[in-house]
Amino acid sequence: MTIIRTNRMIRHTLQTLAVIALLPMAFSSYAQIERYVAGTHYTELPAPVNTKDSSKVEVIEAFWYGCSHCFRFEPLITNWENNLPEDVDFVRFPAMWNPLMKIHAQIYYAAEALDAVDVLHEHVFSAINVEGNRLQNERQIGALFAKYGVAEAEFESAFNSFSVRTKVNQAEKRMQDYQIRSTPNMIVNGKYLITTGEAVRTQQEMLEVVDFLVEKERQTLRSSGD
Repeated sequence: MTIIRTNRMIRHTLQTLAVIALLPMAFSSYAQIERYVAGTHYTELPAPVNTKDSSKVEVIEAFWYGCSHCFRFEPLITNWENNLPEDVDFVRFPAMWNPLMKIHAQIYYAAEALDAVDVLHEHVFSAINVEGNRLQNERQIGALFAKYGVAEAEFESAFNSFSVRTKVNQAEKRMQDYQIRSTPNMIVNGKYLITTGEAVRTQQEMLEVVDFLVEKERQTLRSSGD
């Protein structure tokens, strides 16, 4: 009987130790789940916006070339983009709520049509934020494109094309869907809007909230695929 009692005590002790060992992990997971909260660190959009590829988690950066905060965000977002897993689809989205921003959106979509975003994106930011060139008309924009290897005829064809103007108009309409009021903003999977403010104080933390929501959506995709 003494042996049986001793074995029971040992087993009970081992079970207690196992539970104690797991407690830090449990609290850590709980803290991670509760670290970012809807309505505080991000906003749930009232109506989800369709994404390009439902098999991936879409992350949108809403930016404006004339925004100094977006200009400073570029190194962070570029580094973040370079380390993305294959199941995350990153999309740039030129925000607009005035005529100049609409012209700058046209710059982005023209560069995209010319397959020259990788070449021109950084230089457009620098021209406006460092050199003081507001790029507010076609002549100024064409000169910048030419400086970085885009022929005048190619620029004019792309900049004034029906497809580019259509993309600008479509993006303008989606501004309300995404509820964008400032830049830079991030939208995760057409469901969540992240901005900097009292709760999310830095651009780096904004990306941390994005990563948190990407994982949240990744788990949802896995569950729906089971």
